[in-house]
Amino acid sequence: MRHFLCVFALFAMSGCNLVYKQDIQQGNVLDEDSVSQIELDMTKRQVLVLLGTPSVQSPFHADRWDYVNTYARRGGDPVKRVLTLHFEQDRLVSLEGSYLEQDSIAAQALRDMQAPDDAPIQDLETIRRDN
Repeated sequence: MRHFLCVFALFAMSGCNLVYKQDIQQGNVLDEDSVSQIELDMTKRQVLVLLGTPSVQSPFHADRWDYVNTYARRGGDPVKRVLTLHFEQDRLVSLEGSYLEQDSIAAQALRDMQAPDDAPIQDLETIRRDN
């Protein structure tokens, strides 16, 4: 009878979600302040000091750096964010990616840099005043 109760208790507890599932964060965690300071024509060294070492640095594409981050909330589907920087002659010429998709000052600055139009890119103080 004890054996039966132990097995029953084990099955009853396994039906409950008593197991703690941890949030999983992997890759580069970039803060908005650092990303908002990125400017075209920065050197690789300046970007390295600002953002740190990229997650992916291909030996075949030395002028492309990828900062990748995945985040899964307690066993949920992971959300992947990527920031790709392109360099020419050691200078930043373009960037793209989905790293900061939320509405923030840094995300707005990145969108302005990704899709340049006739209007010049505003400095960070102007963007803060407009929001």
